[in-house]
Amino acid sequence: MVKRREPTARQMRLATELRRLREAAGLNSRQAAALLGVAPAQITHIESALAGVSEQRVRRLASHYACTDEEFIDVLVAMATERVNGWWEEYRGFLPTSFLDLSELEHHARFLRHVAILYVPGLLQTEDYSRAVFSSRLPELTAEELEVRIQHRKARQEFAIPYEAVIHEAALRIRVSDRATSRAQLARLLELSEADHITVRVIPFDLDCFARASSTMTYVGGPLAKLDTVVRDALHGSAFIDSEAQLNTYRTSFHKVESASLDPGQSREFIHNLAKEL
Repeated sequence: MVKRREPTARQMRLATELRRLREAAGLNSRQAAALLGVAPAQITHIESALAGVSEQRVRRLASHYACTDEEFIDVLVAMATERVNGWWEEYRGFLPTSFLDLSELEHHARFLRHVAILYVPGLLQTEDYSRAVFSSRLPELTAEELEVRIQHRKARQEFAIPYEAVIHEAALRIRVSDRATSRAQLARLLELSEADHITVRVIPFDLDCFARASSTMTYVGGPLAKLDTVVRDALHGSAFIDSEAQLNTYRTSFHKVESASLDPGQSREFIHNLAKEL
């Protein structure tokens, strides 16, 4: 068995779900290994995403774990047997792994939702806006590193799944660069908000008694609701959250933020008026 050196986010999620199924069945690794007729270390490697697992073994494990959700099992099988390398793999070795993991999640997503507080979401940024954001990072990026990040971000923007962004007025007003960059970014938001698959909503400063939009998050809809993921950015990199309890919390949080924001038409008018101030 050849061990993987660097599992992807998708491989890690498959491993996590298999471990959760085993734990829900009340079995330890040694007992699960005995049911398959393999060494306990092999279960450990599978559940750490250090080793792949065949369709037959996924189905046998699901049966031993008394999982009867056929749709869920089929999705796990697809995750286990997929062999296609995505476009993001060309950036491996040039970008942090979290960048690639986010690209992989987005590629397989059914929908995307975003709450933005300080910056316009990356999927909606102009190149100049992205350049200004990346240029502000510490430690500073080299010219080559900066260009790689910008090209990767532009590639991520080629998506066609439903996407909803709830953007705080602060993110629209903060000038990451100069007035021209801000005007172009607002114009880009207005243009993208007209696309059938993109919804842009604004949270204005003058909304009373609103403290829910306290932090940025990306909600990635998986093939099934139980396979959704929340991505949170931090100084040390992105955190991927997938426990059911936490997902429910973030679902509720997003819907509350969404319900308190301006509707799409009002949001476009808001952005239009803001652009006229610049």
